[in-house]
Amino acid sequence: MTTTELLALRNRKKNSNSGLNWSHLAVSAMALSRLNPFVSRENFPGLAGEISTGMLFDIQMNNRFVGKGYFQLSNRVLKESPGYHVPVLVEPVLAYWLTNPRGVYVDGTLGGGGHAAAILNRLTPAAKLIGIDRDPDALEFARNRLSKFSNQILLRQANFDEMAEVVHDLGFSTVDGILLDLGVSSYQIDSDQRGFSFSRSGPLDMRMEKEQALSAADVVNSYDYKKLKGIFKIYGEERHAGRIAMAILNARKNGPIQTTDQLVEIVGRVVPTNFRNKTLARIFQAIRIEVNQELAHLEKALEQAVSLLNPGGRLVVLSYHSLEDRIVKHFFRKMAQPCECPPEWPTCPCDEKPQVKILTRRPLTAPPEEVAQNPRARSAKLRAAEKIGEEK
Repeated sequence: MTTTELLALRNRKKNSNSGLNWSHLAVSAMALSRLNPFVSRENFPGLAGEISTGMLFDIQMNNRFVGKGYFQLSNRVLKESPGYHVPVLVEPVLAYWLTNPRGVYVDGTLGGGGHAAAILNRLTPAAKLIGIDRDPDALEFARNRLSKFSNQILLRQANFDEMAEVVHDLGFSTVDGILLDLGVSSYQIDSDQRGFSFSRSGPLDMRMEKEQALSAADVVNSYDYKKLKGIFKIYGEERHAGRIAMAILNARKNGPIQTTDQLVEIVGRVVPTNFRNKTLARIFQAIRIEVNQELAHLEKALEQAVSLLNPGGRLVVLSYHSLEDRIVKHFFRKMAQPCECPPEWPTCPCDEKPQVKILTRRPLTAPPEEVAQNPRARSAKLRAAEKIGEEK
């Protein structure tokens, strides 16, 4: 056993009231199988099924119980694992999302299933979780990860702005909680063939659904200067938007731009070296948003989410850049204070009533220790709101 590459036990902190609290990294059975030869089930007969975030499990070595634990994988192993996924802000998400242990919940952006696994561990067997994702690979990954909850999960391939149709088709009129995690899953970013990351070589794709027509290559190779500059400036909030758009147009004269490496080289030639990575992150973000029409889908999904909630049900949203967070913040404010009548008017003719109560005055962010374990949590912002019941 080499603890550097395989398994490590660690006691994060000891609390006299609650006993031992452990840190966890989520690793599915599928991910474990892909880590060979670093991890072998034959070497660890105590490994059972799936290991979910927030769930302790028994460890046996040589058929002898040696304690409780979680997986600690080195950076080298993580890079070898395309199935690796760490959900963000798990405990705060559950604190807001979970209101009724026997209820019906929707994960509108299922991804790797990390948050779904966490809430299922706290729900009763009578509860149901509806998992929605537009990416068939994500659904297959989550289906394997959540297989022990097969009687409680209902998975559907759809966009999150189709959640109302999905929920109603499954026979439910309302639900007790909805989660929208707007980030790209780790396994998607780390897949060379998906083209989401500027740090990985691959085709310019970025499609969440493989069947959709528009790809990143289409955007880069067919949009004119004005349109490219616009998406870089609006979706990427990039100060060098015009310069980068012109560089792409000039590069296209020598042939189509087909790979992430080509785009990285083009952008790198026209921006200062010290801003290179941040600029690349913004450009790739902008193209991804355009390809998948993420902001338009978000606005529709938020409207549907509120209408689907039971009174007292909660909507929890995790956003990862300012454009998303701004849309969520303004939507929550609109739902909490829908009346636009001037305050000096003696009566309100519009008769608009608040639909939600905002639970997060300011967005919650990941603590330093979580960011240290999962750098992608650095930009996450959590906002939550509760559906208000109609007055009788």
